Amino acid sequence: MTSDNEYVQVLSHLYEKSLILHDTSLFDKTLYFYFIDALAHIDYTCSIYSYNYQSPKNVMGAEYMRWRIDEEKKGDRPRFPAFMAWLKDTRPEKFAKLPSLWQIIYDPEDPASYRSFRIVPDPDSRQAVPSNFFFLLIDEFFEQEFLKSLYEGASLSRLFVQFLEEKKT
Repeated sequence: MTSDNEYVQVLSHLYEKSLILHDTSLFDKTLYFYFIDALAHIDYTCSIYSYNYQSPKNVMGAEYMRWRIDEEKKGDRPRFPAFMAWLKDTRPEKFAKLPSLWQIIYDPEDPASYRSFRIVPDPDSRQAVPSNFFFLLIDEFFEQEFLKSLYEGASLSRLFVQFLEEKKT
């Protein structure tokens, strides 16, 4: 596809973002996994809309997405979806401030899901997801307050630890 494709512009917007002001090695490991995972789903979905399904970019993206399925099962990662549901129930104000992709994907009452690694907000719709939706998602994941909350000992990380402690008993 040509560079005037609206989804190529979304990908450019994603790739222009930077984490240079953050030390991601100090992020909570589970939260960091799901942060990168969300970005990978955004990238993969927009790439499918932008390039031929068998383009090297999409083939490589699909390989990563298959690899992440096993990675999602390690450590505390399997607890993340339940953590998001817990947040919605116990800390709705904090849940509402999280990136909307996390809100819709991990809300058990929302029909949105990852299907064949693509972001599908409405499974009944046959329309492509509007490119503006992806611009919004990207900007939310790179908001400074959100990024600061991912550090070990920061607000979201503390809540995740609290959730894990409560669920042990």
